[in-house]
Amino acid sequence: MPENRAHAARGGRIAVVSERGRSPAKCLLIVACLAVLWMTAVFVRLGYLQLICHSEYMARARRQQQRVIEITPKRGAIYDRNMHPLAMSIPVDSAFAVPSELGDEQLAARLLSGVLGIPREVLETRLESSHSFVWIARKLPPDKKEAVEALNLKGVYFQKENQRIYPKRDLAAHVLGFVDLDEKGLGGIEYELDSQIRGKSEKIIVMADARQRWFDGGEAQRERGANVVLTLDEKIQYIAERELAVAIAKTHAMAGTVMVMNPNSGEILALANWPKFNPNVANEAPAEARMNRAVTALYEPGSTFKLITLAAAFDQGITRPGEVFDCENGAVYVAGHRIRDHKPFGLLSVADILAQSSDVGAIKIALRLGAPKFYDYIRAFGFGQPTGVDLPGESKGLLRRLDNWSAISIGSISMGQEVGVTPIQLISAVSAIANGGMLYKPHVIAELRRGDQRLPPEGLRATSEPKKVIRPETAATLRRLMEGVVLDGTGKLAHLDGWTAAGKTGSAQKIDPATGRYSRTQLIASFTGFAPISNPAVTILVSLDSPVGQHEGGQVAAPVFKRIAEQVLPYLDVPRDVPVGPRLVQAAYKNREVSDSSVLEDFTPADFSEQLDQPPANSAASNLKEGNSATPSVTVAVDEGGDIPVPNFSGKTMREVTEMCLKLGLEPILVGSRLATNQTPGAGAKVRRGARITVQFGAPAPKIAKPLRRARH
Repeated sequence: MPENRAHAARGGRIAVVSERGRSPAKCLLIVACLAVLWMTAVFVRLGYLQLICHSEYMARARRQQQRVIEITPKRGAIYDRNMHPLAMSIPVDSAFAVPSELGDEQLAARLLSGVLGIPREVLETRLESSHSFVWIARKLPPDKKEAVEALNLKGVYFQKENQRIYPKRDLAAHVLGFVDLDEKGLGGIEYELDSQIRGKSEKIIVMADARQRWFDGGEAQRERGANVVLTLDEKIQYIAERELAVAIAKTHAMAGTVMVMNPNSGEILALANWPKFNPNVANEAPAEARMNRAVTALYEPGSTFKLITLAAAFDQGITRPGEVFDCENGAVYVAGHRIRDHKPFGLLSVADILAQSSDVGAIKIALRLGAPKFYDYIRAFGFGQPTGVDLPGESKGLLRRLDNWSAISIGSISMGQEVGVTPIQLISAVSAIANGGMLYKPHVIAELRRGDQRLPPEGLRATSEPKKVIRPETAATLRRLMEGVVLDGTGKLAHLDGWTAAGKTGSAQKIDPATGRYSRTQLIASFTGFAPISNPAVTILVSLDSPVGQHEGGQVAAPVFKRIAEQVLPYLDVPRDVPVGPRLVQAAYKNREVSDSSVLEDFTPADFSEQLDQPPANSAASNLKEGNSATPSVTVAVDEGGDIPVPNFSGKTMREVTEMCLKLGLEPILVGSRLATNQTPGAGAKVRRGARITVQFGAPAPKIAKPLRRARH
């Protein structure tokens, strides 16, 4: 038994030893299998991440490491017709912060508030809104940028942006419009062509490294917008705005509009409104000042609408200028309603009805014409519908459908009541009379450019061919009658010195809100006309809202037309087409008799008592030298003692003299024609801004050749 037990024990030890010998191999096998499984799982996971989840994790990384900031795009410039800049964009600095780098946000907010003038609470709120990027202040002036930079705050950086500036300030502000902080157009051409001027947005990539330190990663894209060339002439625009401001100050009118148009193309050369605003700080101006009254203001045109009444009557051949109407001592009954004239007229010819602006006469002509035909001509002239001018916010006016006319409507509309028009509609209609009966679409956009390349008019309002509204013979008849308004009628104060002119006055009563009736004191005083008559170069509209004191169009608006036309016509080199009258010669020569007809043909001095609103001082004629056909010199009071040197105008044309004076802020008074021969004050004299400079024009004296000496032999 003991032996058996010993044998069994030895056998057990051998079995144990053999099992121990086999255990390392099994372990290695197990480890190898596990390693293969692990590596397989890792490769499967890597493949899943790299092939399937790659885009998702890449997007996460970009969100963590990059921030794309949209920067205001570089807007195209806006120029006048002579390529003078009216609006442009310049680079400026904007400050932003990475709050995670600031450390003490409250201290940073307090320091920044002191130099930027922004409340500390506002800055703290901005800094708490994000840990990666916040704007502190955008489009900083240079002094504030330097002040922020001097703080040397960690985590505060600068980024270049574009800022819109208007170098001529409020000049043509209602045409140009304005933009917001992000350079989006909010008015005028800036709004109308925002997609073309603005171009594509610019994006800046700001990147972070492993330690979350931020740096500029560069630009994602950049494309400038298109440049815009307008039909405006900045010098004519300046003249229009200056004369409108003078009229507003003199009449204390609530508002006003002046427009200058080329009647042969529909090009708007000037568009001025009052009140006006500075588009550089448009947010500081009230909405009323930003309103473009030329295209949005609706008013009853008053007597200027009698032009449409007569145009329809002449074109239909139902009357003639010499036909006499009984104006019934200033009263007429229409559908049982008594309509009174502004004066008790008796027998008047059609020409006198327009010249004296008789309401009764216009009503009788309209009654003979009939409502259907009258309505058709009103629509043909563009009333009751948008003109299509390339400016935003245009009103279509107010013209009821013919079916909605009452029995008295034809009488009211014939004299400019019960119909609403805009200045742009009225000047377009009068321009059609001026050019021979063709109605052009008014426009202020000449072309779009990118560099030297002219762009196709994509996005622009479609241009259309002019539409014939009346026969040329009808237009010619109306032009003669409108000249009578200026020579012998209600528009005498619009008479030009050296050019023929035609026009029509208007004094439209406004509705009194208190009574609901027409006011006797609140009126829209207007004058619309053109010059010269034979070949009109400009059509000018003047409208003054509620002038105080004298309030009729012939009293307050016609003189503004005169002052504007007498500056614009020589600037455009429009030849004079009338000889000087005896009254002007007497004013210039102080009753001096002049018999030289050649001098009279060249010499057309301005009527200083009207143009300067004061009597001339020390007017005298210089003696004409033998062989010199230059105009005699006229002396006027000048404002000397300033710091602006007077240029030498000798040999310059009228346009060159006008440009030089306007550039220096001087007021030119042009006398005669051809080339400048004399001036007062003389070249080099120092005058104040706004001083009046009188320049005489004429033919320069011929040079007398010196006799040749005979050679001695």
